Amino acid sequence: MATSWVGSVVSINCGPTLGVYQGEVSSVDQTSQTISLRQPYHNGLRCPVPEVTVSAMDIKELKFVDIQNAVTKSTSGQRTATEVTSLHTGRQNNRSSLPSFPSSSSNPGTAPITILRRVPTGSSNSRGGTQATHRKNSVRNGGAGWTMRPKDDECFGDGTDEDLDTDFDFEGNLALFDKAAVFSQIEEKNGNSNRAHHHNSHAEQKHPSYRHDENILESKPVTYRQITVPQHRGKEYCTDSGLVVPSIPYELHKHLLAAAERWGLSLERRLEMIGVCSTQMALTLLGGPNRLTPKNIHQRPTVALLCGPHVQGAQGISCGRHLANHDVEVILFLPNFVKMHESVISEINLFSRTSGKQVSNVRDLPMSPIDLVINCLDCHENLLLREQPWYRSAADWANQNRAPVLSIDPPVSEQDQTVEAKWTLSLGLPLPLVERESRLYLCDIGIPNLVFQEVGISYHSPFGCKFVVPLHPV
Repeated sequence: MATSWVGSVVSINCGPTLGVYQGEVSSVDQTSQTISLRQPYHNGLRCPVPEVTVSAMDIKELKFVDIQNAVTKSTSGQRTATEVTSLHTGRQNNRSSLPSFPSSSSNPGTAPITILRRVPTGSSNSRGGTQATHRKNSVRNGGAGWTMRPKDDECFGDGTDEDLDTDFDFEGNLALFDKAAVFSQIEEKNGNSNRAHHHNSHAEQKHPSYRHDENILESKPVTYRQITVPQHRGKEYCTDSGLVVPSIPYELHKHLLAAAERWGLSLERRLEMIGVCSTQMALTLLGGPNRLTPKNIHQRPTVALLCGPHVQGAQGISCGRHLANHDVEVILFLPNFVKMHESVISEINLFSRTSGKQVSNVRDLPMSPIDLVINCLDCHENLLLREQPWYRSAADWANQNRAPVLSIDPPVSEQDQTVEAKWTLSLGLPLPLVERESRLYLCDIGIPNLVFQEVGISYHSPFGCKFVVPLHPV
């Protein structure tokens, strides 16, 4: 009797602890009440051992899957032959099962038996696996039993173990990707879109793009050479906006200032204008709003002015007065001269009413580096001042001090500068100065356009919204 079960495919449920075993019956021992399975599966996975023996004490439920006979066998020994008439194929999956039939045994404890049939290899509904799976009965709304597939069986019931031993072939799958063909298709699409865009660009003109500082309204062509001087043979400079500013000789510059005085731009008014412009530039060089704040009053910048007894010296003193009014510590160097220009005396009287300090000896100047040195020692009319002892001592002090130097209205000279300046400030129109490492700036001193025309200069202001603009050599 026991040998008749050999070769049958069974599914043994040993409870939640041991799980479910499936396989082909290899032997049944009635004495020890055990059953052995060949090529067993445990919970849907192939066991690492070729044979498993299960005791009858551990068996909770036993299901037979007999492919040859297709009959249902109960654990009580009763056998009921049933002819299989149809195959359930309602859902397209890798398994098909027969409807479940309850056992005809009179023993109420006997569990229902379900017969499962494996789909042959090569079927359109098969994934190549030959493992038999089962379905459990479930009662819906107390009615008839329907075959339902549990979630665990859906996820783990397929025979996927056949592909576990095979590594994924990355190189082979990468070789299937034809890079050249894909990129050729992309380039072809881009080429078609570019040709379409090129075709459309002829149909409608592309609107130009503008910068934030460009005007979108159509206007006349820009003329960058708006200043012309008679018999110009000197140097030329340009502003940041590209306007050309030519240089003029000192004699023409002198006639221009004289014409402005005849029309009411006196020396005193010119000195005030130069003092304001040079102060504005000096405050910017000292740090501007980042340095001159109420919270930084304990670190006031220090500026030394080196002035001579002439108009250029008066310009420097005017600058020092405005700097002192802006909380800058100013030290004015001016030797004790017997004869000085009237404008210098007037500016000294005003400077004495500020918090600035005036010294007449180089020894009284600070020995430590300061923030800025303003040089107004030179004169256009008298270049022999460079030979004076006070001039040499002041120039030596400025060169030894590590502070940067701003030179205001220096004269035209072929000789080297006695004080190396980092910045140079010219008035009205620049003079043809010798090219040095000094950066050139130009300040507006308030001369009207008709005054320029009176001396033969066609003039249009290059300053824009500023009073001091940088100049670059052309």
